[in-house]
Amino acid sequence: MEPPPLLEVRALHPADAEASEEGGADRIQMVGSPDDGGMSCETARFSAVLRSTSLPVRAMLRLGDGYGTTGGELSRLIGMAADYLAVGAEGVVFGFLNRDLRIDVPVCETLADAVSGTPWTFHRAIDHTLESDRAWRELLDLPGLDSVLTAGAARGVDHGLEELTRRAAAHPDHARLMVAGGGLKPEHVPWLTRSGVRAFHVGSSVRPGGSWTKSSVDASYVRSWRLLLDDHVAHAVTS
Repeated sequence: MEPPPLLEVRALHPADAEASEEGGADRIQMVGSPDDGGMSCETARFSAVLRSTSLPVRAMLRLGDGYGTTGGELSRLIGMAADYLAVGAEGVVFGFLNRDLRIDVPVCETLADAVSGTPWTFHRAIDHTLESDRAWRELLDLPGLDSVLTAGAARGVDHGLEELTRRAAAHPDHARLMVAGGGLKPEHVPWLTRSGVRAFHVGSSVRPGGSWTKSSVDASYVRSWRLLLDDHVAHAVTS
């Protein structure tokens, strides 16, 4: 029997984590702010989130806008990763591109080596590459990678749904890594599950009004996603 789909929720603080667990989420992605795809948070707040939930929590490793990084930032990120893991992070989230908008393989390998033995997610930088086929080939060679958060397009799943479903159906090894997210809507789910996607990421859609600043994660919204995903994956398997 196929396992249930993975539901990951982006959290900003302990209240978000508690509601995510109550609603039936499987994993939390912790960010300090949601700006431009998510930034790192201070270790104290990350530790508070860990104390508030029994769910696995992955920490964002990102310090600036865009998807590049400098040598100085990389050193800081390595130190932050060690701090997150020391307090109990299940994994980390990162992804960097070079000036040619290709995967910055040396930087990603350096971070992967620094967290060796820890699973990690390549975040939506993948949606900003110029050559997606090449980017996926390079990702498959990175050690420890077990998830790729992607909308299929820089402007979100509305624009990238066809790319996601095409790639997932054609490449089961890509589908196995995909975490569909970035403006994910309920109407996208049937298409994604039928193509083989089994992991999903939500953020603003589990907050009343879709607001990051005025509302926290609502457990009932998470539960709605949980039921929706479970139903469509079960249907995809039996149809």
